[in-house]
Amino acid sequence: MTGKYRFLPFAQALAGLGFVLAAAQISHAAPDATVEAVQMPAWVERGSARLPLAPGMELQNGDDIRTGANSRLLLKTADGSSVKLGENAKLKLSNMAQQKDGVFAAALDVGEGAFRFTTDVFNKLRGKRLVNIRVANVTAGVRGTDLWGKSDTNKQIVCLIEGRIDVTPPDEQPIVMDQALQFFIRENGKSLPVGLVDPKQLAQWATETEVAGGAGAARRGGIWKVVLASVDTQAAALKVYDEVRNAGFAATIQPVREGDKRSYSVRIANLPSRDEAQALANNLKGRLGVAEPRVSM
Repeated sequence: MTGKYRFLPFAQALAGLGFVLAAAQISHAAPDATVEAVQMPAWVERGSARLPLAPGMELQNGDDIRTGANSRLLLKTADGSSVKLGENAKLKLSNMAQQKDGVFAAALDVGEGAFRFTTDVFNKLRGKRLVNIRVANVTAGVRGTDLWGKSDTNKQIVCLIEGRIDVTPPDEQPIVMDQALQFFIRENGKSLPVGLVDPKQLAQWATETEVAGGAGAARRGGIWKVVLASVDTQAAALKVYDEVRNAGFAATIQPVREGDKRSYSVRIANLPSRDEAQALANNLKGRLGVAEPRVSM
């Protein structure tokens, strides 16, 4: 138990997984949003539960997404667009729907941190989306585009990389941005004139939301894993499992039988390469009850 959140014990997590699998068998609709890659720690807050994010996890309306220090996150929406988050970010998913006319609708509320929204190159031509992004109290209406933004206590930034957006500050008329590299800043409650960003500055901003290679990020389809602990009892495994997951790392427990002996392996999967797995192992070594992590396929 941490703060107001209830972390699911292993047995309940298994039961929940069974429910998800059963639901998947009777529903063939594509999820509204899915985790593609995550540089942990990162969580989804859903009701009273706080769960670490893992590649392949399906997200739903009302989910609150959080990233921690040095974290990055890549989500894919049903229309093929990507949403990237930087460290210490907050994102709420609302009004997500795949409408009968083929339009994907969503409201993305960025409370803190850096984000990037990029439409799929093919779906962009069809215009099959109605997405509004709220950066604190500044709203950007997306019309098939690529944009970057950031929110902190006193400043909001929205930068157009490609396409067109309508930016609406509170109690002001919408501002049309339709030139590449235009950017808008609202600082201390005051909107500044729209300008053009230097490409070097944009490149620097973009690094804040990119899942970097060699930082220990997990991705869908990754075949490597980090074994955090191999222990003889379920209680010992749960101790490591709970501590690691509470810290935002998507660990699982795998029972292992060798002859008459049973042991328990606590691991994090979906690492795309040995190097990524080793980077994650190095990050966790000596922390969160992880003594000597090892990398394997």
